[in-house]
Amino acid sequence: MFTHAVGSLQLAPTGIITTSRIIAMTDSYFKVQIPSQCSGDRLDIALTTLFPEFSRSRLQKWIKQGLVQVDHEYRKPKDTVHEGEWVEVWASVEQSNQWQAQAIDLEVVYEDEDIIVINKPAGLVVHPGAGNPDGTLSNGLLYAYPQLTSVPRAGVIHRLDKDTTGLLVVARTLAAHKTLVEQLQAREFERCYQALCCGVLNSGGTVDQPIRRHPLHRTRMAVVSGGKEAVTHYRVGERFRFHTLLNVRLETGRTHQIRVHMAFIHHPLVGDPTYGGRLKLSSNCSERFTTELRSFKRQALHAQKLGLQHPRSGEVLQWEAPLPEDMMSLIAAAREDAEAGC
Repeated sequence: MFTHAVGSLQLAPTGIITTSRIIAMTDSYFKVQIPSQCSGDRLDIALTTLFPEFSRSRLQKWIKQGLVQVDHEYRKPKDTVHEGEWVEVWASVEQSNQWQAQAIDLEVVYEDEDIIVINKPAGLVVHPGAGNPDGTLSNGLLYAYPQLTSVPRAGVIHRLDKDTTGLLVVARTLAAHKTLVEQLQAREFERCYQALCCGVLNSGGTVDQPIRRHPLHRTRMAVVSGGKEAVTHYRVGERFRFHTLLNVRLETGRTHQIRVHMAFIHHPLVGDPTYGGRLKLSSNCSERFTTELRSFKRQALHAQKLGLQHPRSGEVLQWEAPLPEDMMSLIAAAREDAEAGC
């Protein structure tokens, strides 16, 4: 239900919208009169002012789809509107209610009326899809927060791979979703990871290489000329005899970005089943570390820190999640091996 949408209309910063100008408003239908302050504006710009919880691109799409009328006439996004005209909008918000709500244990780090921050465990897929029709984070979110059926993709703003652990944010309202997506697109999110990679790095650096789907192996991503811009910054956290613990910061957020970039510079993540290649063990690794490496069957990657500007208050918020037990045990074994090998 668009309960928050009503609030945002009444309390718009310009002060031009009042309940007397809204004669109809349901889950998917709005009828509003053009105020004097919007007179002379393009239709899409006027609608952005009248309905700030929707993005301009979404409103333009509805206009082009014939879901918007001005005084019972279809208009183009660039057409001018005038005071007193009545605008009708048949909203077509992508629903998540085709996904089944399921009781799934979720570790909620933070929540308020606008956002939820989740610490995702390994093995949990974020969205239903081929091979994972249910049992995902989104299914669990829809069970715990039924209102998320009215927010695109159950409110999830950014994804983590199935076997990557750590923090991600969920928008509880359309207004919060719009604001957070804009922050993400403007690269204003702070997303920091810890990763254990193969090989010993002497210093940090930046990988600035485009990524797109692999031309031959369609389930994989790859550094390919003409792909989407992808920038990964990394610095050394701790060095071991054969591996390096990295602190990684994402500037962009392409699928498998950290995993692809680290493999590209010949330092794939420990345990990565897709980009890591065959496990290579040194003959003089400690027994414990050898056992840990052989039993670690996922990429050693954890989304440790998340920072963003709250979509309603504007306050800058930040959260941190400790390493999961399996990565802690792996790193402790690497540290023990390094001390024994000195």
